[in-house]
Amino acid sequence: MEATELKGRIEALVRDPSDLRGPAGAAVDEVIAALDVGKLRVAEPSNGGWVTNAWIKEAILLYFRKLDAVEVGRREREDAFGARDERPTFFDKLPTKRNFAELGARCVPPGVARYGSFIGRNAILMPGFINIGAYVDGGSMVDTWATVGSCAQIGKDVHLAGGVGIGGVLEPPQAQPVIVEDGAFVGSRCIVVEGVFVGREAVLGAGVILTGSTPIVDVRGTEPVVSRGRIAPRSVVIPGTLPKKFPAGEFGTPCALVIGERTAETDRKTSLERAIREYGVSV
Repeated sequence: MEATELKGRIEALVRDPSDLRGPAGAAVDEVIAALDVGKLRVAEPSNGGWVTNAWIKEAILLYFRKLDAVEVGRREREDAFGARDERPTFFDKLPTKRNFAELGARCVPPGVARYGSFIGRNAILMPGFINIGAYVDGGSMVDTWATVGSCAQIGKDVHLAGGVGIGGVLEPPQAQPVIVEDGAFVGSRCIVVEGVFVGREAVLGAGVILTGSTPIVDVRGTEPVVSRGRIAPRSVVIPGTLPKKFPAGEFGTPCALVIGERTAETDRKTSLERAIREYGVSV
């Protein structure tokens, strides 16, 4: 597979999708198959940063247009009265992912990953969900009821704790997806959406909410330093609030507080709780 040639075929289909369900549509199938085994990625590291491959997102959007919803999976069992139950398990445009054994990954029932997502060797999907275009690298854990949205990029040895919500970013195609780099801890019930970047080995305490507009307040100095959309590598972050005046009065609005940096002792094998409590807080 030559990526440059495949990109040209996808871009031609974007301009004129009239043959999407004909021979030209095979290019879309090739892209999704390559995503499913990790040969292509929606976003990838490049020269110390990340580059988003908009044409691959466009291929995913074309894939939804190309397919009709069908029964996906079927369970066959007898009910209490001896009648056979053959209802479909799912009804969707996409099949579920099936190549866990070939990739060396684990999927614990009833975890679900859609075809066109990638899960690396020794990664574990507990009863959570991984959407098409997402990339979960080797050794990572997607814990119970955690979700990894479409096109999100999760690095090696990342732990997404129970109930974490990693948002999907499909449109516009050029928009950067959510990126969580190698070795990060994302605590229970965190929400990370709208293309937010979480740097290598960062620690997010339980309940942190990060959107593209959420203030990220570094409180380690004598004055707060506010940024948005990016958590620096090895940062330790907890949820906080900022006062904001409204016509009805002053209320607290969500923010994220950068309270410290991981030490040598809190390496990637150390618990989330210990990394947070080193700074005298518990979340």
